[in-house]
Amino acid sequence: MSQGKPLINSVLISGCLIILVGFSIRASYGVFQIPIANEFGWPRAEFSLAIAIQNLAWGFGSPFFGAIAERIGDRKAIVAGAFLYALGLLLSAGATTPLEHQIYEILVGFGIAGTGFGVILAVIGRASSDENRQMSLSIATASGSAGQIIGPPTAIALLSIMEWQMVFIVFAVSIMSVLILLPFMGTDELASKEDLDESLGDILKVASKDPSFAMIFIGFFACGYQLAFITAHFPALVTEMSAPVDSYGWCGDLGITTTAALGGLSISIIGFANIIGTLVAGWAGKKYKKKFLLSGIYAGGP
Repeated sequence: MSQGKPLINSVLISGCLIILVGFSIRASYGVFQIPIANEFGWPRAEFSLAIAIQNLAWGFGSPFFGAIAERIGDRKAIVAGAFLYALGLLLSAGATTPLEHQIYEILVGFGIAGTGFGVILAVIGRASSDENRQMSLSIATASGSAGQIIGPPTAIALLSIMEWQMVFIVFAVSIMSVLILLPFMGTDELASKEDLDESLGDILKVASKDPSFAMIFIGFFACGYQLAFITAHFPALVTEMSAPVDSYGWCGDLGITTTAALGGLSISIIGFANIIGTLVAGWAGKKYKKKFLLSGIYAGGP
């Protein structure tokens, strides 16, 4: 039992910062749709497919990075993820065909898997006391939503002063910079020999027989819509469908002078609501049964 550990500790802070940077980049991809389509004369569907492939690679890579973390250590898994993330961004900066973007987003997706929730939440959970674990995981999850607040406006600001290729390079440097936080992530905790001997197939067989796993698996399709579809398409939709921004209105007072900036702001607002919902869910999870909370969340979604 891990008792007496404070809620806020170096592992939580470092993990939140890594997730924040990684998800800031991931959440900003939607604002690149129009600049890339305009430069090459492609339909937006080409880069949309690249983003979709990125999300599939993220999901596909998450269990593998979890296995890597168990076998060789969490920090090595995060290093591998950061390198793949940065490599994918750098290669994307030089991509000139839709196929190149779509292939390189596989690397980015694996990078997100290695620097995202799957690996880091496990580290934070182990570093938390039993009474604080639920809130620690909620704070870490909320840091991903904080990235959604910061990422799109930052990308819009950078696009106003440099080409999209340079923004990708800046992002690559940013994700590599999180590696300076690894010494604060604690020591690696490897899986036991018994756990390592258990194959992925055995684990999936057990999980597939658990109704709770099946319901959560299905529920994540809603997460895919909220995380992937909206962040990928909503900024471009706002840019294409909005009238010119009134620079003398409330948007102008906030420094929003273009429809592209308005699209970025819209994603940030959604991210802000995500933070509130995540923290409230973390608080409620300590007081009420989680199955009832999940039922309420999914029932209220429609």
